[in-house]
Amino acid sequence: MDLMARKIFVAGHRGMVGSAVLRKLHDIGHPDILTVEKSAVDLRDQQTTSAFFERERPEVVILAAARVGGIQANIASPGTFLYDNLAIQTNVIQAAHQSGAVRLVFLGSSCIYPTNCPQPMREEYLLTGPLEPTNEAYAIAKIAGMKMVEYYHRQYGMDGFSLMPCNIYGTNDSFDLQNSHVLSALVRRFTDAVDDGAGRVELWGTGRARREFLHVDDLADAILMLTERMPGDGGFINVGSGTDISIRDLALLIAAKVGYGGEIAWNAEKPDGMLLKCLDVSRMREMGFHPSVTLEDGIERTIADYRALKSRSAA
Repeated sequence: MDLMARKIFVAGHRGMVGSAVLRKLHDIGHPDILTVEKSAVDLRDQQTTSAFFERERPEVVILAAARVGGIQANIASPGTFLYDNLAIQTNVIQAAHQSGAVRLVFLGSSCIYPTNCPQPMREEYLLTGPLEPTNEAYAIAKIAGMKMVEYYHRQYGMDGFSLMPCNIYGTNDSFDLQNSHVLSALVRRFTDAVDDGAGRVELWGTGRARREFLHVDDLADAILMLTERMPGDGGFINVGSGTDISIRDLALLIAAKVGYGGEIAWNAEKPDGMLLKCLDVSRMREMGFHPSVTLEDGIERTIADYRALKSRSAA
């Protein structure tokens, strides 16, 4: 598929992933990009979503809109995570089908895999065991979305596929400690500790859990490449770096990068979440995609982003 010849709708263009896709499309000079503000079209509302698609008729839909957050947000608001994500993806996929979109790309998450999944996690391990309780609602919504893409292809012949990314971080991520992902939360905690002269930082869990990280710019590159190359047969593919790191080692790395030399206290009464969560990305590599941003470089960029945000807030 020649993306340059297609009208592309980036759903969720204000979020971390959607904004990265938008930047990449602008960088390559794409001539026909469609976005819409939530204040104008709330994708949770079926009627307004359908009317928007009928009016604009996008040819390619990249569904990056979602309610996302870290472990604390998922534990506190499972009903909201389930409802908002089910509503957004159901409305967008249905509207794309009805309005005749020629391709739909759904963004899922590696949390779809069972909590005790063999490592690395291959695509065929989906639905082979219970989900991780701390983010079960989000995972169920994402599984429903990818299955809807699969079933719409089976029943209607809709051209679509799903991407299952690992933990994403980077430009335009949230640094709100109630809702942020782990890497951005650690960047904020240690940067603030240095700035405030704090000698002790307490972190959730034991630090034993391991996570795989991919910079959002790499994910955006993967989305555009795979949108052109993937078969639209309703299937899905893992997207990640293929390597993981313990949260303890990640914390030490970030602490060193920001110059924090105080105590790191682990609160083992708080949950670790899924202990192991590393993707098998052999299919992604066979499709020709290889990430380019190293974890250390990505952390340095994220620290710079947070320091710039703090400077703007203080001005």
